[in-house]
Amino acid sequence: MRSISVIRSIVGAAAIFVLMSSHARAQQPSAPRQTTTISLDEVVSRMLKAESAVSARMRAFHPIVEVYIQNLAPSEELGAVPVKDEYLLGQFDWQEGQGPRLRAMSQEKGSLRQNGSTLSRPFGVQYLPDGFAAMALPDWRLLDLERYDFQFVKREFLGEARCLVFDVRPRSGSQEGFTGRIWFEDRDFNIVRFNGINRTVDTTLSSFFKKKLSFHVDAWRVNVLPGLWLPAYVYCEEADPNDQVKLPRVPKIKAQIRLWGYESKGVQAPQQFTTIEIDEPSIRDDAGPAKQLSPLLSQRRWEQEAEDNVIDRLTKGGLLAPVGAVDKVLEAVVNNLQVTNNLSIEPEVRCRVLLTAPFESFTVGHTIVLSRGLIDVLPDEASLAMMLAHELGHIALGHQLIDTKFAFADRLMVSDGDLLRTLHFRHTPKEESAADAKVVELLKNSPYKDKLAPAGLFLRAIGANVKQLQNLIQPHMGELIADDGGVLRLPDLMAKAPALAPERIDQIAALPLGARLVVDPWSGRADFVRSAAVPLVSAREKVPFAVTPLMPYIRYADAPATPVAVAVNVPAPEAPEAAAPPSPPPAATTEAAVETPTAAP
Repeated sequence: MRSISVIRSIVGAAAIFVLMSSHARAQQPSAPRQTTTISLDEVVSRMLKAESAVSARMRAFHPIVEVYIQNLAPSEELGAVPVKDEYLLGQFDWQEGQGPRLRAMSQEKGSLRQNGSTLSRPFGVQYLPDGFAAMALPDWRLLDLERYDFQFVKREFLGEARCLVFDVRPRSGSQEGFTGRIWFEDRDFNIVRFNGINRTVDTTLSSFFKKKLSFHVDAWRVNVLPGLWLPAYVYCEEADPNDQVKLPRVPKIKAQIRLWGYESKGVQAPQQFTTIEIDEPSIRDDAGPAKQLSPLLSQRRWEQEAEDNVIDRLTKGGLLAPVGAVDKVLEAVVNNLQVTNNLSIEPEVRCRVLLTAPFESFTVGHTIVLSRGLIDVLPDEASLAMMLAHELGHIALGHQLIDTKFAFADRLMVSDGDLLRTLHFRHTPKEESAADAKVVELLKNSPYKDKLAPAGLFLRAIGANVKQLQNLIQPHMGELIADDGGVLRLPDLMAKAPALAPERIDQIAALPLGARLVVDPWSGRADFVRSAAVPLVSAREKVPFAVTPLMPYIRYADAPATPVAVAVNVPAPEAPEAAAPPSPPPAATTEAAVETPTAAP
């Protein structure tokens, strides 16, 4: 089994190979370039046609939409720190004539149910779920030349996509609609990025003043299939409009919106899978010994069926990532723990990634599940080993691992919206204490035994933020890591950790969200971030557990065709010159490349 360090070495070698291959291709003579001159109106018309096609496609998809919001307060030493958070999880659902809606998959605390629901916070701020779903498009009623003015700004490369950049605003000074900037690639004129505000999209409601508010957004799309660009990431940021004292003002609200699972949530044709091919039965020799399973093996098989049913249903629901590279790394760490502790567990322990942000770790039978958000913020491999060891401890101690009622097929024939309310994987306080003791034993004999200070420090950071980030630290299905009373796991390990020192840049207790994993919006497959580590400059850049902007590296899903240089005939004295393409980063991906901060030497 490979450890994380071995995996990183392989990734580094692959990056060198990619760079060498790119250099070799660069030495080959390039194809002759064709130049086409088209008018500004024609460029915009092609973009609008492509955007209309994307809008039509979105009606057929129901991707998962996750919204995570943090309210911030200024800090003299740290810039801004989270003081409160909100969380929404649902499926994108386009209602004819009404536009995008967010069909809830989780029970949000205090969220407003739109269309006439009663406010649950009479003097607070309500978040409107449908407004966040509408952020997937600059204007779900579509941008058009009758309602909007378009002004060419420049050309710019976003990753591999050469883009035309336009400023857009409603005509006649109207505040209704999208105001901002759009980037669309010059091959098929699909929007790649838009940045600004749509004042007709309401995301919050101040229940005291009965005033609806809109968020500024920076939204990105990725080319998931040849010719198909779909919304993937949205970052929101707002300052307090009443704060005129300090300049520059720190953001009052930051939010990340992620969309994934288009492939599994698309509308399937009714005739799909209706044709079944049946092969001729093979001849079997039944003269061998009887194959009846013993009662013990039958019980294990029954538990395995329950486990497989749950894992398959979570995967089908778009909540669990398909098997991939991240699972293999997690299993390598688990294998390190088993080998060094002489553990032999049958059936073998598997690992999977839950794609949601709230911190989760639980077992489904012999499958250990960790959430994307939890993996994102863990500072190092020893901290990852600590979280995996807790679940491995439950397995090794033979604690109740799976409710065998899920071996019956009908138990999981529930809607996606009811799935999180159906599945819970929790242990008794006695079992949790026993698992904590087992973790100490497992880590003491492991390769991580001398590297556990960051793991305890991570638990301290959880305890310091649990009251402010209740939605992030509260799991959907698994055990609580901490509650208002403090950290609930591994007190001995936390006691041996140094005290938290947020002002020190050489102490990294936790990373920001998005620091470790990226998710393919089409398939939901998880992979590791391939960006290089960057030394910190100040404590303001540490931002543990924080929301940060999402900047994906854009590339085309298919091989590039014969290049065509598009010359835009702009009715102005001079058109801005094309920007030179940046050098491609090593092992670039189509997904968000969020840099992981490192402690300064």
